[in-house]
Order: sequence, then C-alpha cells, then structure tokens
Amino acid sequence: MKFFPLHLLLSLGLHLATIVTGDNQLLYFGFTGTNLTVDDTATITSNGLLELTNGTANCKGHAFYPTPLHFRRSPNGTVQSFSVTFVFGIRSSYLSMTQHGLAFVISPSKNFSDALPNQYLGLTNNMNNGSPTNHFFAVEIDTALNIEFQDMNANHVGIDINSLNSAKSYYAGYYDDKSGSFQNLSLNSAEAKQVWVEYSGEAKEINVTIAAALGMAKPVRPLISYNYDLSEVLQEPSYVGFSSSTGAVDSQHYVLGWSFSINRPAQVIDITKLPKLPRQGPKPRPILLEAILPIATATFIIVAGSITIFVVRRQLRYSELKEDWEVEFGPHRFSYKDLYNATEGFKGEHLLGVGGFGKVFKGVLPSSKLEVAVKKVSHESRQGMMEFIAEVVSIGRIRHRNLVQLLGYCRRKGELLLVYDYMSNGSLDKYLYYDEYNTLNWAQRFRIIKGIATGLLYLHEKWEKVVIHRDIKAGNVLLDSEMNGRLGDFGLARLYDHGTDLQTTHVVGTIGYLAPEFIRTGKASPLTDVFAFGAFLLEVTCGQRPVNNNTGDNQEVLVDWVLEHWHKGSVVEAVDSKLQGDYNVDEACLALKLGLLCSHPFTTLRPSMQQIVQYLDGDLPLPELTHTNMSFSMLSLMQDEGFDQYAMAHRSQASISTISGISGGR
Repeated sequence: MKFFPLHLLLSLGLHLATIVTGDNQLLYFGFTGTNLTVDDTATITSNGLLELTNGTANCKGHAFYPTPLHFRRSPNGTVQSFSVTFVFGIRSSYLSMTQHGLAFVISPSKNFSDALPNQYLGLTNNMNNGSPTNHFFAVEIDTALNIEFQDMNANHVGIDINSLNSAKSYYAGYYDDKSGSFQNLSLNSAEAKQVWVEYSGEAKEINVTIAAALGMAKPVRPLISYNYDLSEVLQEPSYVGFSSSTGAVDSQHYVLGWSFSINRPAQVIDITKLPKLPRQGPKPRPILLEAILPIATATFIIVAGSITIFVVRRQLRYSELKEDWEVEFGPHRFSYKDLYNATEGFKGEHLLGVGGFGKVFKGVLPSSKLEVAVKKVSHESRQGMMEFIAEVVSIGRIRHRNLVQLLGYCRRKGELLLVYDYMSNGSLDKYLYYDEYNTLNWAQRFRIIKGIATGLLYLHEKWEKVVIHRDIKAGNVLLDSEMNGRLGDFGLARLYDHGTDLQTTHVVGTIGYLAPEFIRTGKASPLTDVFAFGAFLLEVTCGQRPVNNNTGDNQEVLVDWVLEHWHKGSVVEAVDSKLQGDYNVDEACLALKLGLLCSHPFTTLRPSMQQIVQYLDGDLPLPELTHTNMSFSMLSLMQDEGFDQYAMAHRSQASISTISGISGGR
C-alpha cells in the first residue's frame, strides 16, 4: 500500500479523519469514516467523536484498531519502543462526579465480552483480575475511588498490567515546566485534555504525561515513570485501542484524536482539526425580537400572581433541610425533587416493602434513568444526624460485588431518605417463605451464602474502616438480575477505625439474629455480625426463620432445633424440605454445622469472617463440634436476657429500636 506524504496531504487542506502512514503508525483527527472495531455502547458520532460510553448507567464500551500490530521484530524478540498520544473528554450531568473512567489498552484480543463495567473499566472481571494470562497493558484515566483496587482517590492516572490494581499511579496533574511544582488537574472538568504514553524498549521504562488543557505543550517531566519490561506481558501481535465503563452516575467518555507510532515519537495531533465535545448544558435560547417584548411583558404581568402561587406551592412540596455542615457531602446528596419525581410522588404502586425502619420505594432518576431504591426513615437529633450522614457518605464509598451500593441521601423536615442501587429480584426472604416465588435450588443458596460471607469479610477486615452491619438477615439480602446475593440496608451500620475499642450503643436489630452479649452490653462487634450470619446460614439452609412463632404454645428457636438434630445425628433432616432432597449433602452439612458454630453464645468459640470464608471455600477444615462445646439452649439464654415468650411471639421478626435512636449514638 502506498501513502501520500503527511505534509502534502495537510498542505492540500484535506480534512481527513484518519491518516495511516504505514510502518505501524496511526494518526486520527476525529474518527469519521474510520473502520475501528467498536462494541457495546461505543460508537462514532456524526461529528467524528469516538464515544466510548453514552451516559447509560453500568455499561462498557471498547474501540480497537481492527488489525493487530507487531511490537517485536521477531516472535521471540523484545517489545520495541512505542509512543502514544490521545485527546479525551469526560462529561456528566453532575458537575462534580463521574464514573468510572477510560483506558488506553494494548491487548492480544479485541474481545472483552467477559469483562465487567463499573470499577473494572470493561477490562477484567472479579474472577480474572490480576491473572497473568490477561497479557494486557493499559493506562487508566480513573474518576472513581475503588478501595477494592487500592485507588488513591477519585481523580488519578494509573499504569495497569494485567490488573486494575495499578502497578503505579498518581494524582491527576502535571509538573509545571518553570517552577517544577505539581499542579492538580480535574479529569472530569468537562474539558478536553491530552495524554502521552511512551515506552522505551531499551530502558524498559514507561512514562505517562497529561496536559491541563487542550493545546498546552507537553510537560517536560512525566506524571508517572515506571520501570517494567513489557516483553513479559505483551503477546505478538497485539491490538491497540480504548476501553471505558460507567457506574451509577451517567457519564460520557470521548476520544477526539489519537496518534500511535512504534520506534518513533507519535505524530503531533493538530487540535484545530479535532471535533468538538458536545455542548454542556441547555442550548442557548434565541434572542427575543423587540416586537414581541411588550407582549411578553404584558403576559408576565397578567400571570405573575398565578406563577407566584404555583412556585410557593412547588417549593413547599420539594422543600428540604440543608445546613452548612452538609456542604462537604455535596456529591452524595440528592435533591428531594429528583427523588419525588423518580418515585412519582412516592406512589403506593412503587412501594417495594415496609420494615421496622421505614418504607422503601422503587424509582427512576430523571437525569440518568438509573433505577434506585429510596428508603424513607425518620430522624430527630441534629448532632446525631451529622454523625449519621458522615457514616452514610463514608459507607457510600464502599464498592464490592456482594454489597448493595449506597448512593447517597436527602433530608426533608423529619425525614431522612437513603438512596440505594435497585436490585431487580428483590429480597431473599421472599424466595424462602412465599409460595408465589420460585424456590431457590441449593446451588443458588450456597452461592448466595458464600457471596454474603465475602461481603462481610470485606466490611470487617478489607476496607479502610471496620464496618459492623448490625442487621444481617434474609430480608436485607437482595438479589440482582443474575440472582447473586448482595447485602443491603446499611441504615444501622457502625464504622470504627481498625484497632479501636467498640463503643456502647442502642440495641438495634432483629430478634433471632441478636447475639446474647450484644443484648446484654449494647456493644456491637464483628462477632455480633458473625452471630447474625450464623442465624442467616441456618435460615437459608433450613428455609425457616430464626424464631418460629407458629409452633403452638412452645416457642421454637431454629438454632436449638438444628442443634437437637445434630445431637441425634440427623442434621441433614434440618435441610429445607422444599429442596426435595436435591442438594449437595456435604455442602449442606457444612452450612448447618458452620451456622451452629457462628451462633454459639460464647464469642471465643465463634470463627472470624476470614475463617468462615475459608471454611466455605474448602480452604480450611471445619473444627470438630463436640457435645461439650455445643451444649446450650438459645431459647433459655434469650429468656435470661429478658425476651420472654410473649415478647418473642409478637416480635419474632420485629426490629427492637428505630432509626430515631440515632440521637443517642448509633
């Protein structure tokens, strides 16, 4: 194939979307008429933008040059030097928040169908992240903080090798050429920016640089320098392109221009030839002609009274509380108007459920079209509310596949509204107890059990703080579209720094899941969550509530019933009869015995969540249960703590506190 010299094409004034100069060189001034391979939400807009994501929540998009490139001179040779520069833009309907980001990628394949959106950027999933078989190199532009990948903040650039746990990353910004000082840079400022990625095959060094504004000269000092031999990663040949993903926030990720070269610097991108980013905000209105101004003025005077009344009524309808101390939580606060419109005024037909702590409504946010669950609860104390909102915002930063995402909150008069991701298949308890729902098979139940255990381990030990959930039960386990279990409802959760002493609090939770020491002392701890998880284990395996008040005069406590079967050597008879014997006996016995161990009244005999996950995964043998250490009656213990049969019969599934208990410390 022959090519015209680049300077001749430009001198002729030909406005080409792509100029391919051969010898592994690419140059794109926009993407109109190009043959890039795109998938999912990625597309090329009418004005030549490469739109990787279009604002749809929880989506991904990829765009690759269709022909693989040769990075080695011979099959067994080392990866040669290469240079990349590209211009990108990120947009969102929220001024201060976008999710999640985009990445330049070199990969042996263009097929990322198994990759996930959200924090995975369309590159990996929860199973293969970090696998050496991925063979990809990427530079991520990330606008979300993901503790799972040890991100430093929600505005950073990183070098990724086979994993979203960046090999090296740094805050987005650049070093000023004159002063040498570091200047912060906002990636989601809605303005186009340019990135340079350079790899030296001789020095085995990767340099990443970013400019503050389009047209700014490339800073002399790179933002990130990292020594690594890409010959150990890249396969021959490999594809080059981009990957991007969104989360709960509607975001659009664009590439405006792209230049790539092997064994020479990437050719300069002429910014004057690039397409423009979409306009941010509403289109400008046409200027009113002088002839109609008097008419408009007269009309305004006539209807002013009506408009005033309408506005006052509207303000009363959407009025909300907002104080100075909430400024720092801005990105996590939703307007009451948006939540009111999302739920159509909290209509009864959108009601998902009613619990001891409030009503939950399904809604669709007007701007992003994101499906959410909105929980309405009451609040009283101002000081307690400040502490509570701080914890809500902190918990809102948690990202884990087995936890329902808490997106934010809103306050109005005596109400607090918590906003969560919507789980399409509802709560687990419906599938355990209601005939109109299909019975879950054993494989589904065991996967849910393992998922909730993994989520709790993350809360207790893996996140930056210790999170005590305090209300683990089947009703608070929600099922996504693929019937994966996610622990939700963090309305009662407590946060502590690792290594600190736990404080006394109100006794809150649900009878049957409350550990004896929690009822006695009021101190919640990871082991009180373990006790509740034990009750949950037995509940899912047996298909029965922890406390059954439908057994006549005698109150039946599930853990005592299972324990009795274990003493008789008939523990498998406790498995849910609705499974009709179709289950893995070893897994069911493991779940029942582990449930008994977690439900032990003595904290020293309960395992940690780390051990529980190891037991469930088969990485650690379950300790032998003996008649000595398993000799107890939970019913007797609960009665000793003041829960008599009458109270239990009427409150077996009731929560013993309300969210208004916030005023005394949660």
